[in-house]
Amino acid sequence: MPAERLAAEFTHIVIGAGAAGAVLAARLSEDPDIRVLLVEAGGPARGPLVSVPLMTVLLMRSTRHAWLYQTEPSPGLEGRRIVWPRGRALGGSTVINGMVYVRGLPSDYDGWAQRGLPGWSWEAVRPYFLRSERFLGPGGEAAAHGANGPLPVSRPERPVSPLADAFIEAGIAAGYPACTDFNGAEPEGFGFYHFTNRRGRRVSTARAFLDPVRDRPNLSILTGAEAVRLRLANGRATGVELRRGRRSETVHCAGEIILSAGAIGSPALLMRSGIGPPEHLAALGIPVAVEAPEVGANLHDHVLVRLKQAATGGTDLWRLSRPHRAAAAFLRAWAFGTGPMAVFPLEAGAYLRSPGADLPDLQSHFLPALSSTSLRMRTVGARDPLERPGFMANIGVMRPQSRGRLRLRSADPADPPLIAPNYLAERADVERLIDGLEIMREVFAQAPFDRWRGAELDPGPEIAGRRALEGWVRRTADTVHHAVGTCRMGADPASVVDGALRVRGVAGLRVADASVFPAIPSTNTAAPAIMVGEKAADLVLGREAPEAAA
Repeated sequence: MPAERLAAEFTHIVIGAGAAGAVLAARLSEDPDIRVLLVEAGGPARGPLVSVPLMTVLLMRSTRHAWLYQTEPSPGLEGRRIVWPRGRALGGSTVINGMVYVRGLPSDYDGWAQRGLPGWSWEAVRPYFLRSERFLGPGGEAAAHGANGPLPVSRPERPVSPLADAFIEAGIAAGYPACTDFNGAEPEGFGFYHFTNRRGRRVSTARAFLDPVRDRPNLSILTGAEAVRLRLANGRATGVELRRGRRSETVHCAGEIILSAGAIGSPALLMRSGIGPPEHLAALGIPVAVEAPEVGANLHDHVLVRLKQAATGGTDLWRLSRPHRAAAAFLRAWAFGTGPMAVFPLEAGAYLRSPGADLPDLQSHFLPALSSTSLRMRTVGARDPLERPGFMANIGVMRPQSRGRLRLRSADPADPPLIAPNYLAERADVERLIDGLEIMREVFAQAPFDRWRGAELDPGPEIAGRRALEGWVRRTADTVHHAVGTCRMGADPASVVDGALRVRGVAGLRVADASVFPAIPSTNTAAPAIMVGEKAADLVLGREAPEAAA
């Protein structure tokens, strides 16, 4: 970006070009009377590793397009730390995620409304989901989807492995319903997920929303620039201090600054700017501008376990661990968008109720291999013990009760924050995971798996009974990287942002990303974050909500 253009005063600055921020900046720039600056710490994300869906397993382990944060030890996980990859590129975590497109249950958003946020009920947010989406099928309920949005949502005509069909058939054989569309009227049972893919290639929010509008004269996109802190004057956010390499500079804003840096980045930026828990900021030598004790609180995430089963014969995806087959499949996916690498293979899944639940409270994704890491092209070194035929289903708690928090490690922006998710602190979360594991064992025992089923590998048949399973859960539980809640939205004075996403105590400042979720949706969180970006644009511009029709 030319220096003279960066020196200009913008009417709106969006910090972070991820699932929400890229959408928000693109929508704001539809108004020619405003000048939008979108700031992203990473760079453009292009090339075969990004476009080929199965390369997710590499992207989430590489620092090229991700921050690889590490949590503090979780007592509920026997003191284990968990790596949290977060996207660092135009498109944010939609560049590295599994691309599953699901919105959650209507009751999730009605629950937000019942907390005093009527503008976030299911009927209020549904039009924003539809506005984003261009549903390409196949399958699904057409009336439940949008047809004219920039974000393609699709799935292959046939799953990458017959094991995916067997998983759904086994779930039905175990007495659970079939689900035709996890975004449809009755999202419960076993079925196939849809993805943010088009013709076998990943479509991030940058590709869907930003690429078509990059030439707008009122939209400036600055990459390789990390927001260090906000400039505040007389109770108002007036600019952003940026770090680009070794240089620091301040960009001024005449209107509003919107943080879309995610559940880690947004609260960290607020605290570095003096907006946060006063005792914590004072201990780090940060002058307190606004006392906001809940900044960084309410951190929660989907936690899961994985049931792994050996297979008696080879499967399509297991064969990809052979270097020559992996290379051929990779080139085919890159060139033509077809073949086993042209979809992330968590195609089949389930929304299930634990015993006594009124609504689905467990979510599963099925993988026709023992681990996604066994699907990457093998490199020189020791053989992965999971490089053998098998299949796996994860099972996670949709609405966990455990809450953690995020704090700054120091006042230095280069220091990663202290992330304490407090996994499995609440007994109910452990019980639900054990319930889910027992359901998955029942499903794997059904006749549709007879031709493939070998021995149970993890947890193993020797681990039986709820007490033994609890120990295994605490030793092995993990995350699918759906952190939310650290800038909680609410009607109460203690909430970080109000129902219009405005930061309490600071004029001209909003937050629009998954950090504002008061409670996590019962699903993968990319689609809900995109919805927040859509709705935030209307809130900022004072526009009416779109019609709910597809």
